[in-house]
Amino acid sequence: MRILLCGATGFIGRHIHQTLTQAAHTVIPASSQARPGGVVVDFTQDTRPEAWLPRLQGVDAVVNAVGVLRDHATRPMQAIHADTPAALFEACARAGVRRVVHISALGLAGNPTLYARSKLQAEARLAEWTARGELDGVIVRPSVVFGRGGASSELFMMLARSPLWWLPAPVVRTRIQPVAVNDLADLVTALVIHPEVPPSTVSAVGPQALTIAAFLRLLRQRLGHRRAWQATLPDWLTVLSARLGDLVPISPWCSETLALLSHDNVAPSGQVTSLLNRSPIAPDLFPLQGTAS
Repeated sequence: MRILLCGATGFIGRHIHQTLTQAAHTVIPASSQARPGGVVVDFTQDTRPEAWLPRLQGVDAVVNAVGVLRDHATRPMQAIHADTPAALFEACARAGVRRVVHISALGLAGNPTLYARSKLQAEARLAEWTARGELDGVIVRPSVVFGRGGASSELFMMLARSPLWWLPAPVVRTRIQPVAVNDLADLVTALVIHPEVPPSTVSAVGPQALTIAAFLRLLRQRLGHRRAWQATLPDWLTVLSARLGDLVPISPWCSETLALLSHDNVAPSGQVTSLLNRSPIAPDLFPLQGTAS
């Protein structure tokens, strides 16, 4: 199959690209920078179907793995998460490219952030085309994705190595269901080549739900360290720390992250097990070597 992969240079996109290639598919990377055999896309400007139609010639399926955590004048979240995907989905319907796998996120319902609102808009557009019978669209909603090259994974590993933890309250109480990035890539590949009409939504989760604090303890134990000293930040200091994170563009901790952690990020894992024909990797078996420097 020839697969147009949007966001091929990102954390999740790179792993999907590798997995699809290893499965003998031809991947056409669509990114903001020129890549061999790829197409250059401006995800902030290509908000009309006409921009996408020429890129879909000879394409059998599309995977959209584009996403940003922060809104910025040069990377407007509304365009990247909602307007451009909507144009892509319409172009797929017009070009007859039925199979579209869209990477969204788990736990967006009821979340007031721009991140959640824009992601949900894209979900709604793909769901509309799928309901009309013009696309076989799949919305993949991952929990926290762990693996090499992920900003949040780097942060987890850095904290796991520290002997002192001042943790924001949501980190202590909110449950996540981390999924290995390789499992997510395998899942997307399975959905791309699914011989029948795929499920319209898939919660991409690992087999175990645990708080972020418990996940950090697990990582620290696997690194061979003794238990860290832990304290919980008061709410006002938690908010302040997130606002300070807003000032550091490369930090995964910011106000958007804090809002996303206001609710549990968990779901049943049976759907993933069925699609992979195996159980997803448990957190205590996640590969750690090379995850963080």
